[in-house]
Amino acid sequence: MQPAQSPHPQTAALDALGNAVRRDIVQQLAIKPTTAGALADRMPISRPAVSKHLRVLQDAGLISHVPQGTRNVYQLEKKGFDAARGWLDSFWSDALTRFRMVAENTDPEARDE
Repeated sequence: MQPAQSPHPQTAALDALGNAVRRDIVQQLAIKPTTAGALADRMPISRPAVSKHLRVLQDAGLISHVPQGTRNVYQLEKKGFDAARGWLDSFWSDALTRFRMVAENTDPEARDE
């Protein structure tokens, strides 16, 4: 049974990055694109387990693969990270606005002078 697909790209990306193994894979791919076998050689989990994590990262739009002969070379994909960053940026922006309003003891309807 496959997990339900999130309707929001940022949710899928953040959910995928919530796992330490997947974050480690992302860190490895940030160094250079590589194959599932090469990733598995550097990790304390099996090749099939690495492949499952790669699938989650790919479904979340964080990575993609390019066929090279009989192997797939995995690489980071900017669009998935952009979606997660957009959510984080909006969250931080909203939090700073609320903090400023409290710090200045202003009404949310008040305008900057």
